[in-house]
Amino acid sequence: MAMLRSTLMSLAVLAMLINLAMGANYTVGGANGWDTSTDLQTWASSQSFLVGDNLIFQYSPNHDVLEVSKSDYDSCQASNPIQSYSGGTTNIPLSSQGKRYFICGTSGHCSQGMKVQIDTLATSAPPPESPSSKPPTSSVTPLVPTPAPESRSSSPAQTPKSTPRVPSPAPSAISAKPPSSSAHKGGFLVNITMGIIFVMTMLQAY
Repeated sequence: MAMLRSTLMSLAVLAMLINLAMGANYTVGGANGWDTSTDLQTWASSQSFLVGDNLIFQYSPNHDVLEVSKSDYDSCQASNPIQSYSGGTTNIPLSSQGKRYFICGTSGHCSQGMKVQIDTLATSAPPPESPSSKPPTSSVTPLVPTPAPESRSSSPAQTPKSTPRVPSPAPSAISAKPPSSSAHKGGFLVNITMGIIFVMTMLQAY
């Protein structure tokens, strides 16, 4: 049982890693990147982010990336970030479902529009089937009419015609033939031959 659980957990981790490896990469802001000249929120609204995708921030040295709470995002407050990044290129994996908020920590840049809200959806799954899509199943079994019994004919029953018996010829008398003397002779010779062979075999043994 423990081995089965370990195998299932390993398969689940492997599936998650494969899903992450196959995720899409999104350069934040498109061609212009993480910059004050980019309409970042319009760009984000045109994308569909799924768990396993990656955000790639590309920016110049006078910018950075701060992940903040919803309230700090709305007020452009950079003093209490959840996580901060710098270095010109930042890769952030979207490993869970939900909304995340990013701003630039440089003074004045967030208020100039250098902020983006990312809404990450769960991995695509088939939509649940609506109850109305299936017709209601009737529990009443339809009655099948029983055919009426056929009325018997009132005509008198026909008497089957008797077929006259043809007398079989009497078996011819088989004449009993007496056994031929040649059969007796053949059996006698066989017995003598077997006796001679037996005696010779006994003599050779001595």
